[in-house]
Amino acid sequence: MVREGDVRIPSGCAIAAVISREGKLMTGEKITEAMKPMHERSNGLGGGFAGYGIYPEYKDFYALHVFFDDKTSRNNCEQFLKDHFEIVKAEIIPTRTIPAITNEPLIYRFFLNPLKSVLASLQLDENEYVARAVMRINTSITGAYVFSSGKNMGAFKAVGYPEDVGVFYKLDQYEGYSWTAHGRYPTNTPGWWGGAHPFTLLDYSVVHNGEISSYDANRRFIEMFGYKCTLQTDTEVITYIMDYLIRKQKLTLKEAASVIAAPFWSTIENKPEDEKRILKYLRTVYSSLLITGPFSIVFGFTGGLMAINDRLKLRSMVTGEKDDKVFIASEEAAIRIMEPYAENICYPAGGEPVIVRVKDGAY
Repeated sequence: MVREGDVRIPSGCAIAAVISREGKLMTGEKITEAMKPMHERSNGLGGGFAGYGIYPEYKDFYALHVFFDDKTSRNNCEQFLKDHFEIVKAEIIPTRTIPAITNEPLIYRFFLNPLKSVLASLQLDENEYVARAVMRINTSITGAYVFSSGKNMGAFKAVGYPEDVGVFYKLDQYEGYSWTAHGRYPTNTPGWWGGAHPFTLLDYSVVHNGEISSYDANRRFIEMFGYKCTLQTDTEVITYIMDYLIRKQKLTLKEAASVIAAPFWSTIENKPEDEKRILKYLRTVYSSLLITGPFSIVFGFTGGLMAINDRLKLRSMVTGEKDDKVFIASEEAAIRIMEPYAENICYPAGGEPVIVRVKDGAY
């Protein structure tokens, strides 16, 4: 008979991240190893990574990583891409055959440039054009799922434990100035390749530990602005919220954090007048984008990372530093794998963002 205390019940999922403030390149090996001490936080139904600075030779092109169910979906997607983009390079993403990862789809990447003539006719900037193309593929081309679409970055994810996913995708052969990682423990959504974290759009990526009880309200609001949640996991909506707030609404990272993890009204009332006015505005205008439920999030973007807990800090998150590097994880043990002598170990307060940027010109 199993008794209380005999089984460890983790607080769901594992997240980890590392970034070099100096823009120094690191292989994906350490971030893969960092997931091992948090193995029990996953259950083998999803693992993934995002690396920034990994495609220097194609840094000016959008890198689309795509899952295909079969050759028909691949051909249909490729035809769509040819009609809307200049395809600079198309290839299968290299992987290793390992027993732990099975039933993989076709996994391709495309380095693209939007067609200038189409851009001009639609009067769109490149990012909006690419974002719309991603939504179009994921909603209209059966069996095709774009899971990464930024410049000089890429997401790598699968059904499996994260330490196996990193080996599967040969992340030891990539170098980036920033890495994020996730081990998934699905609760009320399916475990499948597209539903593994990170979730991305353009150069934004999100790994998340927790559950979004406000998902339906968040999704209904964000889908009014052209976003479509198609990957069957609540975390997907966080990525689109961040894209909407930062790229479209031009909010700062700190302001976006004050939307998704808004302070309580009682807390706002005790703030200085100028800050109180801003916080009241954000809570009122973007009330449907408040994320409720337990969560810890690492948000990746070109040149930086932001980590944030829900305002009650219902999910664990710890940070550390060593030299030019900053580390973030669900558990200190993961940080010690990446850097045994990490310093300034800290447990950020609920709702308080930790924002780290690479120095200008270093990435």
